[in-house]
Amino acid sequence: MSIWTSLEPASTTVDPGSTATVRLRLRNTGDVVDEYRCVPVGDLSPYVTVEPPTIRLFPGTTGTVDLTFAPPRTPDAVAGPNPYGVQVIPTEHPEATTVPEGNVTITPFSEIRAELVPHTVKGCFRGRPKLAIDNLGNTKLTASVNGSENGDQLSYEVHPANVQIEPGRAAFVRATLRPRQIIWFGRKQDRPYKLAIQRSGTKPLNVDGTYVQRGFLPRWLATLFAVFMAIAIVFIMAWFTHKPTVATAAQPKVEEAGAIATPTPTPSLPPPAASVAPPT
Repeated sequence: MSIWTSLEPASTTVDPGSTATVRLRLRNTGDVVDEYRCVPVGDLSPYVTVEPPTIRLFPGTTGTVDLTFAPPRTPDAVAGPNPYGVQVIPTEHPEATTVPEGNVTITPFSEIRAELVPHTVKGCFRGRPKLAIDNLGNTKLTASVNGSENGDQLSYEVHPANVQIEPGRAAFVRATLRPRQIIWFGRKQDRPYKLAIQRSGTKPLNVDGTYVQRGFLPRWLATLFAVFMAIAIVFIMAWFTHKPTVATAAQPKVEEAGAIATPTPTPSLPPPAASVAPPT
């Protein structure tokens, strides 16, 4: 082997979104001038910058190459120890390629994003929003979900009440909102509410939404019913307070009929006088 290598330090730690530098020392143990090309390998290779990427060394001399690790603050930068390697390829003797190995520990971070779909739900007896939860951190998310509001106007059913989400994944939580009092008539009412995502050791993340509770019957029907009831009440009151006078014509007709039916007596004529015969 015509090369000697050493990583300083062999293990390091880096925060997502930050950087950490490891120095690679190279020594040409051969007897000819050689140029060495350094190529990172492993899962962390997309996040590693090598400076300079090639180095030329005389026999018996030592040089250094800086490896800069810059994992992004995304779920792709998996938390925990991550082994890596650097392939050192000599130009004059490629068969003498060596791969020094090290370890980089990426620290965990938590970040979630939550959204109600839809933000506003409407209904007379219930509303059914969905809570979308995205795990933007690099560790598994374990949380519970519950509902709350300023007053005691709604009841909540949440399913599932507990979620576990892998890094870079999402989950949907179904919620059912029910008003404690039904609006039979009248205007619709806006009832703000919150769904809280509670993680261990952190403050809950509140997601605000609005439940628009509608009346059971539409306003025009309620108005029509009120007018109808008012007319009915007026009619009933008029019926009981007004007593119409009913005059019968039966008696005069009877009397008139009796007057017509009873004959009027006519004066009797004197009987005819007896005829007397004259004397003979």
